[in-house]
Amino acid sequence: MLKKLLAVTALLAIFNLSTRAWDYEGHHAINELALDTLPADFGGFRLTTAMKERVEFLAGEPDRWRNIGDLALRHVNGPDHYIDLEDLRWYGLTTQTLPPLRYDFVADIARERAAHPEKFPPIDPDRDADHTRELSGFLPWTITEQYEKLKSCFSYLKTFRKYGGTPVEIENAEADVIYVMGVMGHYVGDGSQPLHTTMYFNGWVGKNPRGYTTDHTFHAWIDGGYFRKTGGIDAGKLAAAMHPAERIKNAGEPDGLFRDAVAYIVAQNKLVEPLYQLEKDGKLTGEGEKGLEGRAFLDGQLVKAGQMLGDIWYTAWLEAPDDTYLAKQLQERNPAGSVVR
Repeated sequence: MLKKLLAVTALLAIFNLSTRAWDYEGHHAINELALDTLPADFGGFRLTTAMKERVEFLAGEPDRWRNIGDLALRHVNGPDHYIDLEDLRWYGLTTQTLPPLRYDFVADIARERAAHPEKFPPIDPDRDADHTRELSGFLPWTITEQYEKLKSCFSYLKTFRKYGGTPVEIENAEADVIYVMGVMGHYVGDGSQPLHTTMYFNGWVGKNPRGYTTDHTFHAWIDGGYFRKTGGIDAGKLAAAMHPAERIKNAGEPDGLFRDAVAYIVAQNKLVEPLYQLEKDGKLTGEGEKGLEGRAFLDGQLVKAGQMLGDIWYTAWLEAPDDTYLAKQLQERNPAGSVVR
């Protein structure tokens, strides 16, 4: 009996570590909503139907990376999808003092764990094959890094156009833009799922005075089960709540986009208990009038993600400078006067 119990516990732990934010349909809808916020001249090229479909398909890419189970990919990819904000207290940090660089945060974690091991719960090596249990997640850094990758793509795309890039080079640069846009959307979508911002990511743990659910199927139910129970996701209807993409005002500051990503995640973290309360009140069953009341909450999270994503895409395009190194190479390659305007 004890062996069976331990086996079940191990399986639950594995499930907990592999939970995902929104199923593919939710991530697809978020990218679709974000595309609807963009101006007609976005990127300086026409977003064809095929390009848009590619962006929407790529919303599921980071989750598909999880499917083969290889350790190196699990190690680097898993923590990019979440951050447990409650852990920050262990490192002497707050959301206002988080370092804007990923590995500075890793150094903070390592330093505190080495200096004060008694503060941290023990890690079972049998449940930590990918060596991620001592981490608290990297979601705001991932969003920031993806934004900077997209800005880089726009930078060399602009430069190829301006300084005589070939049609093939320009086409490939446009394809790079599409790829990063699509993949980035996944992580912005993760940030809108409150359970990806918290240690309470799959049923309440520890003291539970309000009697919230401890069911380990809760995360999967929020990601997609409830949507399927209540008729699926209609991005067309949700689009009515969107507005045109806006430039993020402080994105030009050295850590401006990072601070915006943190603020976005903190705002969703404040919704963790309200989400659990909806479940407790029977508003997330998907059955009867009462069981449908939670639908507006979850639809609203998809809209928030789509709007944030559209703003980030739009800002990356506007903030992208010329690639001066590439410009020099192209000017050397092309005769004077061949600059494309």
